[in-house]
Amino acid sequence: MQALHLLALDPVVETTADKNSYGFRQQRSCADAIEQCFNALRVATTQWILEGDIKSCFDEISHDWLLAHVPMDRATLQKWLKAGYMEKHVLHETTEGTPQGGIISAALANRALDGLERVLREKYPSRTRLKWLGDKLPSLNFIRYADDFIITSKSKELLEREIKPLVKQFLQKRGLELSPTKTVITHVEKGFDFLGQNVRRYPNGKLLIKPSKKNVKTFLEGVRRTIKAALGSSAAALIEELNPRIRGWANYHRHVVSKRTFTCVDHAIFSCLWRWARRRHRNKNPRWIKEKYFERQRDRDWSFVGERYDHQGQPYKVRLLLAALTPIQRHVKVKSDANPYDPACETYFEKREADHMRDTFRGSRILRYLWHEQRGLCLACKTKITRITGWRLHSCVPRVMGGSTSAENRVLLHPECHDKVHRLRLSVSKPRLRQRGVRSA
Repeated sequence: MQALHLLALDPVVETTADKNSYGFRQQRSCADAIEQCFNALRVATTQWILEGDIKSCFDEISHDWLLAHVPMDRATLQKWLKAGYMEKHVLHETTEGTPQGGIISAALANRALDGLERVLREKYPSRTRLKWLGDKLPSLNFIRYADDFIITSKSKELLEREIKPLVKQFLQKRGLELSPTKTVITHVEKGFDFLGQNVRRYPNGKLLIKPSKKNVKTFLEGVRRTIKAALGSSAAALIEELNPRIRGWANYHRHVVSKRTFTCVDHAIFSCLWRWARRRHRNKNPRWIKEKYFERQRDRDWSFVGERYDHQGQPYKVRLLLAALTPIQRHVKVKSDANPYDPACETYFEKREADHMRDTFRGSRILRYLWHEQRGLCLACKTKITRITGWRLHSCVPRVMGGSTSAENRVLLHPECHDKVHRLRLSVSKPRLRQRGVRSA
């Protein structure tokens, strides 16, 4: 039921949203918010940042405000808001906040928080100079991701005396308040953490964004716990558990200045794996351990490897991913006023999705070739294959029947289409390529 209402509510929330709000919105991500931070702070006149954190945002949004301002059936919304939640077989009432775990909660929270940027723009237009600032521009910028936001300014006094009280007044109407411990005003040369990144302007005037120390520490602590708990597991099983974590963490930080951090993280993981191997084989010397678990791969002599077996019983090796091998690539920020529900923006988002898909398939020649061959379409349902829909590799002639693993025998399908093809035993054929020099009638 919430999903059906969300289909109607989400276009309204998206259309009325703040331009620089990036959390829980389609076609927007943390990388967009971080790139907007860079755009706002690279100007030398932007010196002070109000780091805002809303205290228990999802748990304390006013029900009265939501019922009065959310454009949907009030009776249905009230039932969701007052439904309560179960914990240890006890029903707890909900007098405030959005539904616990409800898929519509993010849209309701965005609806409540949207409008703050417009309030700031109306009171402090971008081209209006303030007399008490020496007839200078305030350099005001607003960036929000979910319940975390920053507001930049040229003056610390402007943030303390006017902006912060204005934000408090805005939130108070919605039953919310700023966290007194997490809401601080910081100079850009001191730096601040936002969405797992550290943003700082260094003495040479350069603005650099790097993975924050807290984020790196949390990631390595999780890796160490995984390795420590895998004392009885094989090297291959440990690699298959670590690789998705390393890949996900590195891909999140690959749009900022991360190369040196990646190298340090790889070294820390190597140290953990070496201790893991020494604990498994206490009576073996280091040379024996090195030959068993580490091999030379290209110019690297200490590549952590394990052995697995395929369906035919043939052994193959799996290797630990290195964060340092993740290419650093500048993220192209989404246009602030782009709306995925606006037909005028359709071609813009299609181009962005195509660029993202090419980047996703980079390093996998067969996937990139198949995606271009199929013109980005699933051959079963003839609709677009995107990062959101996902994909599966399908063999036209099954391998158990002698089918090859080459691109000539493979196609890309949606995961649900792939399951349907196998369940109903449907046949899928390769698309016919138009011959060169021959035009269609």
